[in-house]
Amino acid sequence: MTDRDIPLARLSDIPLALGLLTRLPVSNDPETAQQRGSNAAWAWPLAGLATGLIAGLAGWVATGLGASAGVSGGLVLVVLVMLSGAMHEDGLADTADGLWGGHDKMRRLEIMKDSRIGAYGVIALALSLILRWSALSSLIAAGWLFAPLIAAGMLSRAPMAVLMAGLPNARGHGLSQSVGAPGRRTAALGVGVAFIAGFLLTGLSVVLAAFWITLAVIGVAAVAKAKIGGQTGDILGAAQQVGDIAALATFAALIS
Repeated sequence: MTDRDIPLARLSDIPLALGLLTRLPVSNDPETAQQRGSNAAWAWPLAGLATGLIAGLAGWVATGLGASAGVSGGLVLVVLVMLSGAMHEDGLADTADGLWGGHDKMRRLEIMKDSRIGAYGVIALALSLILRWSALSSLIAAGWLFAPLIAAGMLSRAPMAVLMAGLPNARGHGLSQSVGAPGRRTAALGVGVAFIAGFLLTGLSVVLAAFWITLAVIGVAAVAKAKIGGQTGDILGAAQQVGDIAALATFAALIS
């Protein structure tokens, strides 16, 4: 059976994506999950839609109760982290520690696997949280939260499948290896879903956001390729984080 013989998309891919990338209580059949594997990667942006919608509701309620833009932005960020189980934040921290803390490929991969966090990881997490909180606060103050939040969540998750399709697995095991590499059609569909949704939500602003996300993710991919020879689950998480920062910062800049 070739890639073209496998259905490009199924509705069952949506709960698979939610089960993989969020802590939402979804039920998945293990056999279906094994059969679809990375073919469900097109639906990963929909995990960003779900988490963005829920976190946006939390921010909307907080603002309605009189909370400041800063407090509401912080609450949105807390909910986002809780809904993802800090999966992407953990990937960013491990990536920063590994890529900048090791002197060769094996040592870098060893550091990335270590559950302990180092100085590079702490700095990367702090900067990520500060930048995202600042952008979210600006968007809330301007009365424009749901659309950019959901668009950023979707757009930042689409490149993960692209990196898996375009870069070899650097470790040979782990989450990104167990899921498998999605085909180019699957990755392209995910990008299309995210971009179309982003356009419907934010109009032509999505073009500029997509541009900066692309540059940011290319940067992550180039460094990962040079330092460890490919991608890992941590690299994918780091790509999502820098993509989210790029998108939120773009949207915040457009309303300033």
